[in-house]
Amino acid sequence: MYSKYLASLHFKYFTTSISITMTKKLVVAVTGASGAIYAYRLLEHLKKETVYLIISRAASLVIDEELGLTENDFYKFAKFHYDENELNVPVASGSNELDAVIIVPASLSTIAKISNGIEDNLITRVAFVAIKENKKLIVVPRETPIPAIQLHNMEKIATNGGIVLMASPPFYIHPESVDDLVNYMVGKILDIIGISHNLYKRYKSNE
Repeated sequence: MYSKYLASLHFKYFTTSISITMTKKLVVAVTGASGAIYAYRLLEHLKKETVYLIISRAASLVIDEELGLTENDFYKFAKFHYDENELNVPVASGSNELDAVIIVPASLSTIAKISNGIEDNLITRVAFVAIKENKKLIVVPRETPIPAIQLHNMEKIATNGGIVLMASPPFYIHPESVDDLVNYMVGKILDIIGISHNLYKRYKSNE
């Protein structure tokens, strides 16, 4: 009887530990580039994770222009949210472990600052923390054409361990709507941070 009781306690402890381990701590930063829908859709699929959300002032304008929404519509998905000028917060320090920092969409100005080690706000600071602590950093630029100077900046981020995920969805998925294209890009982000989803059909997945 006693051994069964101990076994049940062990099972409860083990399953609780697993559930805690599976919850990811993620920073999602939204900048002033076009493509606010990518951030919104991503947040919709991170409800089970611990999300620290940063929205720049420029991003707030884009959110209103492109989606007709406000910051509060984004904040509801996050456990914590910060202003871009708040630097005295936990995520600004490398001593607080994070699983990934995702900047979506990432403006070319933000990418330029990150690639040159400029930490002038909370978004660029957490990106630097991700690089120095060898954590996943994903930047999602949505711009075209890309001038050579910005290609060089993206190369520097990539060579320092960051992932440059261009917002350029494919057409082999046979999209039937803009949502299909958005879902593909969000699905790629989820793939990189290790969260399962069914947002898009894998290439030749039926073969």
